[in-house]
Amino acid sequence: MRYPVTIAATLIGVALCLYNSTGYDPHNMVLFMFSVPAWFTDMIVDIHTVNVYLMYVLTVASWALLGFICDWGIARNRNRRRSYD
Repeated sequence: MRYPVTIAATLIGVALCLYNSTGYDPHNMVLFMFSVPAWFTDMIVDIHTVNVYLMYVLTVASWALLGFICDWGIARNRNRRRSYD
């Protein structure tokens, strides 16, 4: 199985974290919009008490997981289509 969506999604997560760490996102708006772990963390605890590096790791991991799920679905659809031919 090839993993192009997983690689692309992981790169999106890395770019999101790099953008936030450079200081161009001073109020963390972009991070909070596109980071799934930040959504849940903000509901449970005060986001200012969470380690930012942990949030970056969780963000990249969640984007990689979403990409892997997409790649898995694409591979499953291709295998299904081949079995019907």
